[in-house]
Amino acid sequence: MADSPVSHHPAGSSQQPPEVDAPDTSHEQRAQMEQAYQQMQRKMRISKMDEGIKHKVMVLSGKGGVGKSTVATGLALSLARQGKKVGLMDIDITGPNVPKMLGLENADLNVEDGQIFPAIGPHGLEVISMAFLIEDPDKPVIWRGPIKLGAIQQFIGDVAWGELDALIIDFPPGTSDEPLTVSQSLPGIDGVVIVTTPQEIALLDSRKSINFAKTISIPVLGVIENMSGYTIRGTAEANTIISVMGPSGIPLECETDDEGNWALTLNVFKSGGGEESAKELDVPFLGSLPFDPGIVRGGDDGVHRIVSEPDGETAQAFDSIVARITEKLERGSGPSLRIT
Repeated sequence: MADSPVSHHPAGSSQQPPEVDAPDTSHEQRAQMEQAYQQMQRKMRISKMDEGIKHKVMVLSGKGGVGKSTVATGLALSLARQGKKVGLMDIDITGPNVPKMLGLENADLNVEDGQIFPAIGPHGLEVISMAFLIEDPDKPVIWRGPIKLGAIQQFIGDVAWGELDALIIDFPPGTSDEPLTVSQSLPGIDGVVIVTTPQEIALLDSRKSINFAKTISIPVLGVIENMSGYTIRGTAEANTIISVMGPSGIPLECETDDEGNWALTLNVFKSGGGEESAKELDVPFLGSLPFDPGIVRGGDDGVHRIVSEPDGETAQAFDSIVARITEKLERGSGPSLRIT
């Protein structure tokens, strides 16, 4: 019979089996441990961030093309020029436009101890956007859901905002991954502002945004109707009637003042739909913003209308809306509920 491969030692022998070294932690295990540690740090920073930011407001729209990013930027600038410390977070991963609107396209972000420090815009506005983190702005960002959601969570937890009076969060159109992820990840959201235009299709989609906010138990601060009317002005003989052909072919009339000045508002995209929608769904109507070609030029030039014409009609409209939002925030509706 062949010898057995198993060795036998006499009883009481001091010889012990050779020690086997414990295998080193694998690279994959180390990566998992590092990821867990980073997630723990991120949660701690988000908790601290919640304490340091007085108010957090989400700006949503049911569809694209309603000027949501322009409105979000205008709200933030209006607050900032009142002397408040304000942050603007552009959470749109696939189409981040806020830096261009503020002339910050070439801003370099400072990173210290794993935290990203926001760029500084007009009136000391602190700005963070995915645009700062994309190497080639001409290449599309094609990320599947889990990758996108992970990026948003990192985005929230890795930014060093410090103490803020308000954080305005600008989202892509719709009510899917991005707003839901932020509402779950960032505690203490004060409310949602819905941006719409007077067209019926935009109003239909804004209703979805309102119902979305109600579903996740976040207060709706109100509806803003953008591009509600285009005002034309002129001069003529004092105290006379001026007639102008309106967009629908119906003449519009007004009377000049004692100095011969006159003004007429043309409802290019209808009017009043935002207010009607707000009443129908029992949410506040925050006000209307004029159809202002200067907004378009300012967005392309990197100078928002509030910055280029701080005493103009558009800036005044933003200030009125911000006053209503501020009043609601100061009254306080309590912390929102979060989905867990």
